[in-house]
Amino acid sequence: MSENGLTLYTSPLTAAQAAKLRKLLEDEGWEFEPKPYTLYYGRKGKVNVAVYEKGPKIVIQGKGTGEFVTFRLEPEILGEAKLGYEEVLDPEAYAPHFGIDESGKGDFFGPLVIAGVYVDGDIARTLKNAGIQDSKKIGSDARIRALAEVIRNTPGVGVSVVAIPPAKYNALYEKIGNLNRLLAWGHARTIENLLEQRPECPRALSDQFANPALIKRALMEKGQGIQLDQRTKAESDPAVAAASILARERFIDWLDRAGRNHGIKLHRGVSAQVKAAARELTAKNGPGILRELAKTHFKTAQELGE
Repeated sequence: MSENGLTLYTSPLTAAQAAKLRKLLEDEGWEFEPKPYTLYYGRKGKVNVAVYEKGPKIVIQGKGTGEFVTFRLEPEILGEAKLGYEEVLDPEAYAPHFGIDESGKGDFFGPLVIAGVYVDGDIARTLKNAGIQDSKKIGSDARIRALAEVIRNTPGVGVSVVAIPPAKYNALYEKIGNLNRLLAWGHARTIENLLEQRPECPRALSDQFANPALIKRALMEKGQGIQLDQRTKAESDPAVAAASILARERFIDWLDRAGRNHGIKLHRGVSAQVKAAARELTAKNGPGILRELAKTHFKTAQELGE
C-alpha cells in the first residue's frame, strides 16, 4: 500500500502546531463537532482529523489520509516530509531483525509477558500499512486483538510469546531478586525461540531497560552471535510495535480468563480498583491467592499484608 492508500496516521504536535492546524481546517471549510478528550475534531469528505488534548497529538483517519498528510500536514504544519520516506530515514527498521517488547511489568495482577516479532522489508511495510503501532497508543482491547491477528497472519512473519504467570514469576523473582535480570531472562528466551524460526536473523532490538550484557549472558549458545540493540522509544520500530501488541494481547487475555475463573474483574496497573480487588480476593481465599494472581514483590502486596 502506498502512502496514497493510507487510512490511519498519527503524529505528535506542539500546541502552536495544533492551533495552526485548527485555523487551516477552518479556512478550508471543515465541519467540527465535539469529541471527548480532543482539542477539536474535524471532518471533510472521507477524512477525519482528531487532535487530542494529551500530547497533543493528531490522529487522521479515512480515505485520503495520505494526501492530507503529504499536501497539508507535513508542508504547512509539521514542516518536514516523512511519509513515504520512512525507509530512507530509518533503513534499519526495514532490514531483517527481531523486535522485542513486554507487557505486565508495571501491573500488580497478571503475568509478565515478553513477545518478539521477526520482520524484513516486506513484513515491516505490511505491518505499517495495517496500522500497527505501539500498543500504549491503542486504548481498545478489541483493537489490540484485531491487530494481533493481522500480525500473526502476515506472510513471512515470525512470532514468539513468553508468558511468565504470577506463581512462576514470584518464584523466579525470589530466586533472581532483580526485575531487570528477570526481564533479560525473558528477552533471551524470546530471542532463542525466534532464532529457531529465523536462524539467519542478525539483530534484535528492544526498548532500553538495562545493560544489554544482561541479555547476552542469558542467551544460550545459538543466540550468542546476534547483535543486541536497545534504544529509548524503540516502539516506533515496526517489529517492536508488533511485539508490544502481541504481549499486550496475551496479558489482557490472561487477566480476563483469571478474572472470570475467580468471579472478579482484575484491573491493570496498581490503582485503587486493583487494591480493592486484591482485598476482596484475599478475604475470600486467604492471602496465598495473591501468589497465583499477582506480583507479590509489589508494594501493593505489602500494603495488604502479603
